[in-house]
Amino acid sequence: MSFPMATTKVAPATRTTSRIALKVVIALLALLLVVFLIADAWFFHAAKVALPQLDGSLSVPGLSAPVTVARDVHGVPTIQAQNLDDLFFAQGFVAAQDRLWQMDMTRRYASGDLAAILGPELVKHDKQQRILGMRVMAERGVAVLSTRDRQYLEDYAKGVNAYIAQHQKTLPLEFRLLTYFPRAWTPEDSMLVGLGMYQYLNGYEAETKLLREKVTAKVGPELAADLYVNSSWRDHPPGSESGEIENNGDGNPNENEEQSRSRTSSPAHPVAAREGWGTHIQPGTHDPAAEYEPMIPGSNDWVVSGSHTATGKPLLSNDMHLGHSIPNTWYMAHLICADYDAAGVTLPGMPYVIVGHNRRIAWGFTNVGPDVQDVFVETFNSNGEYQTPQGWMQPEHRKETIRVKGKPEVVVDVVITRHGPIVTDLVPGETRKIAVKWTAADPNAIGLPFFDVNSAGNWQQFLDGFSKFGGPGQNVVYADVDGHIGYHTTGKVPIRASGNGALPVAGNDDAHEWTGYIPFDKLPSGFDPPLGIIGTANGRIAPDGYPYLISNEWTEPYRTQRIYRVLSSKQKLTPADMLALQMDAHSELDKFTAEKLVYAVDQNPKASDRAKKAADLMRGWDGDVNKDSVAPTIETYSRRWIWRKMIQGKGIEPHDYDWMMNAVWFENVLAHQPDRWLPPGYANYNELFAAAVEDTVKRDDAPHALGLWKYGRAFPVEFSHPFWGRLPIIKRSAGTGPTAQSGNAYTVKATAKDFGASERMTVDFSDLDHSTLNIVNGESGNIFSDYFNDQWAAYSGGTTFAWSFSADAVKASTKHQLTLTP
Repeated sequence: MSFPMATTKVAPATRTTSRIALKVVIALLALLLVVFLIADAWFFHAAKVALPQLDGSLSVPGLSAPVTVARDVHGVPTIQAQNLDDLFFAQGFVAAQDRLWQMDMTRRYASGDLAAILGPELVKHDKQQRILGMRVMAERGVAVLSTRDRQYLEDYAKGVNAYIAQHQKTLPLEFRLLTYFPRAWTPEDSMLVGLGMYQYLNGYEAETKLLREKVTAKVGPELAADLYVNSSWRDHPPGSESGEIENNGDGNPNENEEQSRSRTSSPAHPVAAREGWGTHIQPGTHDPAAEYEPMIPGSNDWVVSGSHTATGKPLLSNDMHLGHSIPNTWYMAHLICADYDAAGVTLPGMPYVIVGHNRRIAWGFTNVGPDVQDVFVETFNSNGEYQTPQGWMQPEHRKETIRVKGKPEVVVDVVITRHGPIVTDLVPGETRKIAVKWTAADPNAIGLPFFDVNSAGNWQQFLDGFSKFGGPGQNVVYADVDGHIGYHTTGKVPIRASGNGALPVAGNDDAHEWTGYIPFDKLPSGFDPPLGIIGTANGRIAPDGYPYLISNEWTEPYRTQRIYRVLSSKQKLTPADMLALQMDAHSELDKFTAEKLVYAVDQNPKASDRAKKAADLMRGWDGDVNKDSVAPTIETYSRRWIWRKMIQGKGIEPHDYDWMMNAVWFENVLAHQPDRWLPPGYANYNELFAAAVEDTVKRDDAPHALGLWKYGRAFPVEFSHPFWGRLPIIKRSAGTGPTAQSGNAYTVKATAKDFGASERMTVDFSDLDHSTLNIVNGESGNIFSDYFNDQWAAYSGGTTFAWSFSADAVKASTKHQLTLTP
């Protein structure tokens, strides 16, 4: 009888407990819902109040007179001021309205101050930047600027700081969620932004030289001479023709092997192997999906005279290729003050227009890639002194303290010799005392030419402006309203007492010291060439017989060759033709490779049915790397497989062979098929090529029906905001998502997963209002702005926007107008 009674007593207690638990759960859920709604309301309110004021009037202390800011349908500002101090003040203010967090992160990235807000994972990067001394370089660079340029940097900084002061409680959400406040902007910060671009474009040569030393030690001078090729039969230095195209793509790569090898750079001597300097984290320089085949970045610029255009006036185009990011690298703006009237892309954090046009001239950039960094192996004694021709000397020491969020500070003792900082700690496995000498460390080799360039009205004034530019060295194309076109190399390029700087050298003598820089008027240039076409795409610009060394490592020539071929094959060119060329996805290298693959499969009696199907899909392919094509998918994976097999066959780790002309080496091997590069286990190259196709069609990601393996799906573009892209609810809106794309590293439309054109510009001198310009995503860095990602559809779809310039056109296109008042 006791058992049923016990049961009767326990049951109500269980039901009561369950009811109480249910009520608690409901209460907690309700509380969580309330908290969520409050947080959600705060979040969206905070996001909204962080958006800039675009219309009406806004009092901004620091101005001397009213400034108007008219924005078009894409939020692009036209800033008009009554004096230059107010103009650059307003430029800083407006840039901060849209891009303040990006600007802060850019200066922190360059100076090595990320760990303080992002934590210990960034200490390695910060240590690299502190050892290189980026902020020290910036301080020295500002100190030697002209009084005028220092003043304009001060004006810009005051504008940024005026924005920060007005928005202490309504800063962009990134600051608030990361719980930090931006410090005041300074001229040195603007210089840091410029130096960060200098480092991205020209600053990792030391790593390449150490890797080259390591590979050379492993394979010997003969194979190293093959690998480190630095010219091609396809090269087209600008101005090298006399009214005709040298290499317009109609030739073939099957020249005599000795001719090919004679074009390589000087054979490298064998030295002790060391690990490469691999601590940098710049985005976009390598595509992880490339499976160890290096991604070669590239930019394009070209200009055609009126004899080639429909209007009889020049057209100038530029699409600078960089690692994709959100916000974009560039910020479009139009700056007006009396006769100063320049429009184009600006660098958030710096005044002026970097690339664009004014009322009379236009200019565009591609990277030269000059050899501006040397590696010296210093000899130290037990007293901490290093050896020089004058005897033993004490190095300079600089203490760097790295603040780390949530962790103790990290103190770095930076040791500096006469050549530069000792970077041994940045090179895994290195034991030698390695010093890096870099032109950026010379304050007189930095320069800030953009006010003079923005103000130039003719060729000579344009040259006078760029003669002051230290780096990063750029190929600059030019056109003007009078119908002239031109080109000039810019930047400070060292002249060495001996050697070419391709490998590390001893630092205890003066044999390899820099004796000066190549004079500006001796750098490659041209004005009104007979052909009427000038184009550069990071390839070799030094003509045969040029007396100076500019670079040990040009970029592959395929894009340059394609540009000349297309431009010379058409007449009556229009801005639409310029955009079509910027979107051109034809690759001679990939077409040539596909032909070799098809032939190999055809000659293989044991070829599988899938390999034969793959060969049929590639057969007759025209070389257009189109997103909807299957042939380039099969060819790309097969080419990369062959590339890795040949490299690894010599005991080289694929990531150690980091050379911008690696595709020329690959093409030379395919064309000549020398025994020395045939990997072990293959009787001949056809067997190797057939095996590549067989392996490719067996990949896990290959669809059963090969005809569905479209290139755009296999190699999409995708990138997102570095902060919002990490949050599950918001990340869809913070990035592009996987987007099918055409093109690869060897097409004019140079692309990778997170790399591509950072802007597309064409200037039409028949009517500047007929010019076009667009960037990748949008003007705003605020994810809740209408201008955060409003340009992506046009960019990814290959269309562009009209670019208003005249007063009437700007007025007609104005959507918002704000007056900044003192």
